Amino acid sequence: MTTAFEPFRLGSVELANRIVMAPMTRGRAYGPDATPTDLMADYYAQRASAGLIVTEGTQPSIVGQGYPDTPGLHSAGQVDAWRKVTDAVHRAGGVIFAQLMHAGRIGDAGFLPGDLVPVGPSAVAAQGQVYTHEGPKPFPTPRPLTEADIAQTVDDFARAARNAIAAGFDGVELHGANGYLIHQFLSSNANRRTDGWGGTIEGRVRFATEVTTAVAAAIGGDRVGLRISPGNPLHDIAEDDLEQAYKTLVAGIAGLSLSYLHIVEAPGRRALTAGLRAQWPGALILNPDTHPAPTGPDALALIEDGTADLISYGALFLANPDLPARLAGGGPFNTPDRTGFFGGDHRGYTDYPPLA
Repeated sequence: MTTAFEPFRLGSVELANRIVMAPMTRGRAYGPDATPTDLMADYYAQRASAGLIVTEGTQPSIVGQGYPDTPGLHSAGQVDAWRKVTDAVHRAGGVIFAQLMHAGRIGDAGFLPGDLVPVGPSAVAAQGQVYTHEGPKPFPTPRPLTEADIAQTVDDFARAARNAIAAGFDGVELHGANGYLIHQFLSSNANRRTDGWGGTIEGRVRFATEVTTAVAAAIGGDRVGLRISPGNPLHDIAEDDLEQAYKTLVAGIAGLSLSYLHIVEAPGRRALTAGLRAQWPGALILNPDTHPAPTGPDALALIEDGTADLISYGALFLANPDLPARLAGGGPFNTPDRTGFFGGDHRGYTDYPPLA
């Protein structure tokens, strides 16, 4: 029987175990021009016993920023600053991928320089509010991307992926989930285009497919993962023809020899997870539906029964930096503190120094 504590070959890297630290937005890039800090190097290095670390969402371009104090990978200074993080993780024996996240319509013009404004597939604002240092604000109506803008955005993702490798990352994960730009194109309410980038299932999946293809061409498919969240309504997302849309997407990227597909499972979608698992030719990371509780030790059985190859943990990894050892030993587990806006904070954990 396969267990979570066995090594696993993931694309171009060998993992010590099958436990993944999921990406969690933190908003701690306090350095100049949204650069990572020593605090972030400490945070990730403490969690290097994960088989794989996937970083917080990192914008591939200036206009891709959706929250305050989130890091980028679009400037030389950001590449240099990320090297402190990747060096720290590698010294501790870890493997780390950068998650590339373009927030699209989720954001605020106040995060962006000059006359830049949030962009999206169509001029449709999400219902809800975005956190800013001045307090919550309604999501803006985005400027719809032109054909030229889309081509530039695809290139931005590819350039950011090359920057990630230059910064020492072992690979990148494309954030196609949770209501951000790639997911907005997949959506049937955020994407109301009638050109080749919307209108049909093939049109809606085209952006995700082209971004993934471009990034795989830039750094090699074995260094690229894609995260999706079929049926997740976060950030006012609706998806018509859900199963067929994701089957079409998976078929469109199946030949790229990607490192992995990472599914954030929405409630009641285990059958869809199983269908995509059967269709997908490579490694599958699953962030399983355990709502309302965080993913716990019981989820490791999903590796044993073949539902997934690896399991990703979010909140429990935040609270327990040495999570693989605690899972192997049956605990004890610190209780995640979700009082902080960006995934909780670290105050109150007595066995590790506070990080924020």
